[in-house]
Amino acid sequence: MKNIIITGSSSGFGLKATKDFADKGYQVFATMRNPKGKNAQVKTELEAYSSHIKVVDMDVTNDVSVKEAMASILEKAKNIDILINNAGIMYLGITEAFSVEQSRFQMETNYFGAIRTTQAVLPSMRKAGSGLIINTSSLVGRMSPPFFGTYTATKHALEGYAQALRYEVSPFGVDVVMVEPGPFGTGLLASGQVPAHSEVLESYGELAGVPNAMGENFAQMLQSEDAPNPQWVVDAYLKLAETPFGSRPTRTVVGITWGVDKINELTQPIQDNVLKEMQIDSVLGGVSA
Repeated sequence: MKNIIITGSSSGFGLKATKDFADKGYQVFATMRNPKGKNAQVKTELEAYSSHIKVVDMDVTNDVSVKEAMASILEKAKNIDILINNAGIMYLGITEAFSVEQSRFQMETNYFGAIRTTQAVLPSMRKAGSGLIINTSSLVGRMSPPFFGTYTATKHALEGYAQALRYEVSPFGVDVVMVEPGPFGTGLLASGQVPAHSEVLESYGELAGVPNAMGENFAQMLQSEDAPNPQWVVDAYLKLAETPFGSRPTRTVVGITWGVDKINELTQPIQDNVLKEMQIDSVLGGVSA
C-alpha cells in the first residue's frame, strides 16, 4: 500500500483528493488545521469514509506543527510515496491596499508551507530512491492578472522553488511537479480578507469596487452548470500519481487556461535549456519537460 500526504484536506481539492486516493487503495494522511475544533465534522466524515484515511492536525504556517505532524506520520508510515502540497489561501483586491502582514500570511501558507512539508519528506524519499511531490500552483503562477497581486506572488515563488528543486532531486528518483488550476468553485475566494489599508482603497475611487464585482461574477460563473468541475484537478493528481517517474510533465494546466498552456509550451524548453547553458545537463539532464 502506498502512502500519501495531502495538505489542506478540509475542503476543496484536498477533501475530494483524500477520498479518491483512499478509494484507489492508498493510505492517506489528510492534514488540516484544528481537526478537533473547527474541522471536527470533516475529520469525522473522512475517517468514517474509509479506513485508509487518517486525519492529522497540522498548520503549514507553523514550523513546530509541521515538524511534529510529519514526524508522527513518518513514524507510522515509515516512508511517504507522494506529498500533495494543496493547502492555500487567496486574497482578491487592490494590490497596494494589502498590508505586509496580509501578504506575509499568504506567503507563509502558499509558499513557506510547501517548503516546510517538502523538507520533511525529501530525506526519506531520496533515501528510498523514489517519491513524488505535487505542488498545487495556479494559472497565476505563470502570469499576473490585476487584483491578485499578493496571491500571484506566492504562486510565482512556489513555481520558482519547485522548478529548481525538480532538477536537483531527479537524480535520486524523486519527481517534483506542478498542477496549475484555473478558476474553480472550491470556496477559495471566500477564504480571503479585505485589504487592510482602507485609506488606500478610498484613494482609488470607483476602481476600488472592481475587485468585489469581479469576485461576485466569478462566484456566479463557478456555480453555474457550465463551471469547470473541481474533480478535474483531483483527476490530474491521480494521473500524475500513476504515471511512471521520468514521464511526468513539469506542469499540468487544468480547466480554463487563460493561455497558460501556451506559455508553458513556449517557455519550458527555454527553461530546461538552462542546464546546457550552465553546463550541468550531464548531471541533471534526465528530467522530462
